[in-house]
Amino acid sequence: MAEPKQSTPAAPDAVLRALADPNRRQILRLVQHAELPAGQIAASFTLTQQAVSQHIGVLKQAGLLTERREGTRRLYALRHESLEPVRELLSELWPDALSRLKKAVETDHPRPPKR
Repeated sequence: MAEPKQSTPAAPDAVLRALADPNRRQILRLVQHAELPAGQIAASFTLTQQAVSQHIGVLKQAGLLTERREGTRRLYALRHESLEPVRELLSELWPDALSRLKKAVETDHPRPPKR
């Protein structure tokens, strides 16, 4: 059994560019929990096999997918850690998100007074 090919984590820009396409996001949803062969991924789309392969290539180049060969098949899986640079970027740009959410929830659903 071959080891998955690991690419180095990409910069947030490359990941965001890869995520900008809805077809690529759908590919990531398909492989987020389990490896899938390219043919099974392609069967989920009305796109040509070549178009799906190009999308897979973009995702691999951005570091979002691992590829593992098993005989003649290529199996793909999401590299969850590759999303970390985007998470960090969003945290920088939206540092008070949790505190704003907490405030909104508490405003909409105040706690009953203590007795």
